[in-house]
Amino acid sequence: MRIGYLGPPGTFSEQALTESQTEGEAVPLPTIHDTVMALHGGEVDRALVPIENSVEGSVNATLDTLANEAEGVVIVGELVLPVHYCLAARAGVGIGDVEVLASHPQATAQCAHYIRERLPRATVVAANSTAEAARSVLGAQRPTAALSTRRAAEAAGLSILDEHVEDTVNNETRFVWLAPEGTAPHPGEPHKTTVVFWGAGDDSPGWLVRCLSEFAFRGVNLTLIESRPRRLSLGHYMFFADLEGRATDAPVGEAVGALGKHAETVRVLGSYPRA
Repeated sequence: MRIGYLGPPGTFSEQALTESQTEGEAVPLPTIHDTVMALHGGEVDRALVPIENSVEGSVNATLDTLANEAEGVVIVGELVLPVHYCLAARAGVGIGDVEVLASHPQATAQCAHYIRERLPRATVVAANSTAEAARSVLGAQRPTAALSTRRAAEAAGLSILDEHVEDTVNNETRFVWLAPEGTAPHPGEPHKTTVVFWGAGDDSPGWLVRCLSEFAFRGVNLTLIESRPRRLSLGHYMFFADLEGRATDAPVGEAVGALGKHAETVRVLGSYPRA
């Protein structure tokens, strides 16, 4: 089995894959979008991607790709990984010397307070991953540091300037396992179900309330709701929701079915064991 993840080696995605002890060939891919689409195109058999962080919230690249481009890909499992960043640079570069800071946008957002306090004059540049950021330091012309995993920093031969630089002690990222539609979910209990919906009446008064009432009336608990723009015009959104229970449970199934009375599009993105 070929398993796609956000590479190169040394990312938190690789760490999550390693800790899951899932057997298969690990296939590093350059972006989250590429990882999801590699599964969609049949280049890999499974994929593991981040979907939510306890500090920065949802990972938009994952949500947008699942909703807009990867129909036929579903979530079959999840895992939660504690996330700790280090600040790393070439030997001889101190924190006070750093002029450029490279990392993935999720990482810089999760370390925003640290950056403001310790690196206020550094120019922040985006990288496709924390491991790619660590590698980029080696060829940089100006004094550059990276926010990355310790493994990626050490693999690149960098010196660790500071550790645990994330803004909260309990920083965690939720990853989801993706598979082709029809794949059995990972075993375990209790279950959760993820849906996405949008509709032609989304600009009418009370539209979202009517949608969500279908779950409330049936006693289905929502543990997450997130909106993303539909890329049509301002004011039109798609909504992602995590629900307690299986899609085949009567209350959940009935609520999702009734949602179709209000929403133009309703898709179940997966029903799987909760981490």
